[in-house]
Amino acid sequence: MSTLAPRDRVEPAGGGHGDGDGATGAEWTAADDRTPETLGLLHTKRRAHRNRRNRDLAVTGYAVLLMAVGYGGTLGYRLVQQLGRLAAQDTTAEAVRRALPAVLVLLACALALLAVRDALWRGPVLVPRCDLDWLLAHPVRRSRVLLPAFRLSATLTAAGGALCAIGGAVVLRLSGLAELGPALALCLPGGVCLPLLACALALRVERDDGAARRARALTPYAVLLLLLLVLQAVCAARGSRSALLEAVELWSGPWGWAAQPVLHAAGVRAAGWPWALALLTTGTVAALGHALRSVAALPTRRLRARAATAATVASVLWSAELRAAKLAVGEALADGASGNLRRLPLPRSRRFAVVRRDAMSLLRAPGRVVSAALWTAAAAGAAGLAVASAGAGRIAALAVALALGWFAVGRLAETARLEADDTRRSSWSPFRLSSLMLQHAIVPGAVGGVLALAAAVPFALRGGGWALLLMPLCAPPFAAAAVLAAVRGPVRTELLSLGLVTPAGDAGVFVFLFWYAAPFLAAVAPLTAGLASSGVLDTGAQALDSVRPVATAVGLTCALLFAAARGARKLRRAAP
Repeated sequence: MSTLAPRDRVEPAGGGHGDGDGATGAEWTAADDRTPETLGLLHTKRRAHRNRRNRDLAVTGYAVLLMAVGYGGTLGYRLVQQLGRLAAQDTTAEAVRRALPAVLVLLACALALLAVRDALWRGPVLVPRCDLDWLLAHPVRRSRVLLPAFRLSATLTAAGGALCAIGGAVVLRLSGLAELGPALALCLPGGVCLPLLACALALRVERDDGAARRARALTPYAVLLLLLLVLQAVCAARGSRSALLEAVELWSGPWGWAAQPVLHAAGVRAAGWPWALALLTTGTVAALGHALRSVAALPTRRLRARAATAATVASVLWSAELRAAKLAVGEALADGASGNLRRLPLPRSRRFAVVRRDAMSLLRAPGRVVSAALWTAAAAGAAGLAVASAGAGRIAALAVALALGWFAVGRLAETARLEADDTRRSSWSPFRLSSLMLQHAIVPGAVGGVLALAAAVPFALRGGGWALLLMPLCAPPFAAAAVLAAVRGPVRTELLSLGLVTPAGDAGVFVFLFWYAAPFLAAVAPLTAGLASSGVLDTGAQALDSVRPVATAVGLTCALLFAAARGARKLRRAAP
């Protein structure tokens, strides 16, 4: 009798048997098993490559460590000093204790969402394409090939979670909320178990088509839940807590079970934390055991798709082509979904042809509008923090709000980027490329303005009527900056090797980053300066205080559109 599991007896990539998904193919028996010989041969053949890779990783780790110590030492020292000052304030410590339950649940849910989204294009089981194309086509046990990849992912995520738990314990100690020993002992279980649970959840999404479809459909609601948790944390810090809601969150799943020991260490009432810790440990062991047993059932076609996407992303990242990496990941996340095929009526004039196409693209990809709305909501929250702050804190919060608004409008300008990726796509248009790209700013600016107007209503209801004018007025410069970013041409990787030697190292990296972020900085920095210096955010602001921000937004929009038109003409001349 064969001792092989039914799944292991299948030739998953077998020649001519279906699509190679692991469910079809010719069976083989223990007499055909060549797993030890094959893996031993590969181990010997790959020894030189493995040694070279380990040396490269050691050098990379050493460089990262030097940068972390060199650049992060000062920041870490300042953070410690700031935490010490905050620990001396009783009101701040109490506010942190009140917000801690919601913050911990938020972090756990964010980890789960991140793992699920990662599983849609990469996943915890990532095998090189050469192994998939050759190794699994032979009588080799799938579990011996796939299990090491899952174990590596689980080990790395658990190690990262343990480091985060240690960092959290140190923060609790520096902020005066707990002693280091108890905090470390009670933070580590959650720091280790939650990443392992996230790996098991990601494996489920990677293995099951139904789970992947549900993950794609529920992602917007999960992001909305995270925003609600942020709102709950802010309200709790200000003294508005719901004991019933916190109890439901802390006992409804692993996100709350892992938080209860930490809350106990920080002095927050959590009487049932030993039971929560037992539930967390038991659930982690059960989920991890089930994951280890089901790794071999991963369909080969899904493994191939993820290996191809990961290889594409890695190759374009080495050339700093972030746009290409984003497109590759986005295609994998969409999984071939065509979206809504609604059509708008044909315009009476050709002047509205571009506007119609851009509007149809948003109708067919409503996820972009939802994403823009979520970014706008986050920007409105940061703007509220800016209104409630003063001095440098107000400027920082205002810059964050405008940066989030930039990302919101940028999500709506995908058609401009697609047009600029290949100028041959503009052959349908009767307009010149410069005029065409300027028209691509209309729909993002209009839709972004509508979303900003909706986000400004709460400010207007609380006496901030200025928001109804200024918040929508920030959308046009953001749309113009998004078009400018689209037409600036290929990534200038030559900036990375300029040879600008400074005491802090080669400045080429910073020059490249400045070039990459130039449209973002050109939009956010002037608006931040105009709003912060106008006094419009102060209590009792007058109508005349809005003149400077309005003039800044209008002038900035014109300047960015002019720069975008010049960039489009240069892009057209450089095209083959």
